[in-house]
Amino acid sequence: MTVIAIINPKGGCGKSTLATHFAAYLSLHKSEVMLGDVDRQQSARLWLSLRPEQLPKIHGWSVDENNFARPPAGVRHIVLDTPGGFHGFSLMKVTMSADAILIPTGASLFDRQASTNYVQELKQLPRVAAGKCRLACVGMRVDGRTKNGAAIERWAEEQGLEYLGCVRLAQAYIRCLEQGLSIFDFPTEKVETYLKEWRPLTQWLEEVLAAAPALPGSVLQRPEKTTAADLAARHSMLTSLRAS
Repeated sequence: MTVIAIINPKGGCGKSTLATHFAAYLSLHKSEVMLGDVDRQQSARLWLSLRPEQLPKIHGWSVDENNFARPPAGVRHIVLDTPGGFHGFSLMKVTMSADAILIPTGASLFDRQASTNYVQELKQLPRVAAGKCRLACVGMRVDGRTKNGAAIERWAEEQGLEYLGCVRLAQAYIRCLEQGLSIFDFPTEKVETYLKEWRPLTQWLEEVLAAAPALPGSVLQRPEKTTAADLAARHSMLTSLRAS
């Protein structure tokens, strides 16, 4: 079982966008995936409730941050969406099970400073300090017309963090969240512009999964062959959702 946690002390930094997209990516690879929602706002759980039944199943798991237990047995991959202000013992309990932590970071000085303090706290936790939990960061909601991406990259280098690029500010992500969708649910040719910025993220995710103990039917295998009828039905459903 592989556990990926999306963590940042600030609210509104894109944690739920990352968590839902990672869960969708895993589900589309024919893998049993659970989206765990530690946040009191239950944003990931709401997204799951809106997700069309025609798309691959993603299991939900609502977790109390004060009584966090080990993930349920039998689940192969878990993505955890965590709340803002996640510190101390609650943070340590999550990292005890996590194989990797992704830190979404905004471009402002205040966002970077809050993340700096958080990275230092994370690095002191036993599993992270021992190199058993991989850390990386990604710039979120970055305006492509600015040099904010470069500022986040410099900050990541200063913190000794693996930098996975930026996910730009775009209405497409808001529309996806409102309909229980992700960019990965659409035909590739329709979302190629967005997929380019996700490729470093999905490559990192696959590396994390590959480093975990091997399981039959790894997520890295190609999906089963989809029939023309399946593709036509899915395309029709997504087209109607996009127009709504």
